[in-house]
Amino acid sequence: MSGGGAGADARLPAFGSDNWAPVHPAILDALVRANAGHVHAYGADPFTDEAVARVRATFGATAEPFFVFNGTAANVLALGSCVRSWETVICAETAHIVGDECGAVERLLGVRLTTVPSRDGKLSVDGLRSRIEGVGVEHRVQPRCVSITQSTEYGTVYTPAEIGALADVAHGAGLRLHMDGARLANAAAALGVSLAALTVDCGVDVLSLGGTKNGALGAEAVVCFDPALARDFVFRRKQTGQLASKMRYAAVQFTALLSDELWRRNAAHANAMARRLSAGLAAIPGVTLTQPTEANAVFVTVPRASVDALAGGGAFYVWDERRTELRLVCSFDTSPADVDRFLSHAARVLA
Repeated sequence: MSGGGAGADARLPAFGSDNWAPVHPAILDALVRANAGHVHAYGADPFTDEAVARVRATFGATAEPFFVFNGTAANVLALGSCVRSWETVICAETAHIVGDECGAVERLLGVRLTTVPSRDGKLSVDGLRSRIEGVGVEHRVQPRCVSITQSTEYGTVYTPAEIGALADVAHGAGLRLHMDGARLANAAAALGVSLAALTVDCGVDVLSLGGTKNGALGAEAVVCFDPALARDFVFRRKQTGQLASKMRYAAVQFTALLSDELWRRNAAHANAMARRLSAGLAAIPGVTLTQPTEANAVFVTVPRASVDALAGGGAFYVWDERRTELRLVCSFDTSPADVDRFLSHAARVLA
């Protein structure tokens, strides 16, 4: 997997990542609304109270949200509420915590990540069962948590039934279920369900709730659905350097995203642009889709000699250099014109 981008000229259509997108205007407006007068620091303010209430209206009255700066911290803190240093987290080998967080979980929690092969980014029930072993044996690291990424690193989406099946196996073995929900909004929009339907309703114990990829300036949250996981969270958040003094600016972004389903509108638009891009690319000779386009990411292989020329028409990531697999991600602000412009360029390059 390559982290290198191609075609990063800001004047060109940008499919490098939804992290590249600007801030949604409604969130900028919310930040301006919060930027008036003095309020208590560290979350003891009415803006944070409002955001907590909005999270609970979305996920249920017992949900306990904690706002943090970025997704890596959200994942480390969420998993830290579940595991101790002699325990392990089971996940797909393609999980974000494995490939794209620089060993943060291992370094900061001192736990092992036990991976399961996956062709589509998903952890299967059989794969999970195969890694629940050595329970109670003092010489073996102990399985304690399962982590899934929604939507996955390959843009695929877990259904509620799939999540529920994983939760049943995990809970039956005494394990917790964590969801890395950096693109949870895209998955829920793709399936036409609520955020709760993909999390607390099907057995997720703790959620890393993404905001940044859905139009926020830079805000994530950890949402604990089991009160036991929230018990010491404020201390671990502080010790990990993730307690914002001016918490209102992170909190108000979630109020905006969770009001009037802005999260769904942003995600549904990104997904629709990805479907448009996917269909157009699939019709071009020499392009092969490697994954179904279920959320806002498109994965294709192209002839190796065409990559540089393709980059002249828009930004993307070379995901797997060995087989020239590209990843193209759409955002809330991707326009049909952006997609069509890139498709026209791709058709010329590959003609």
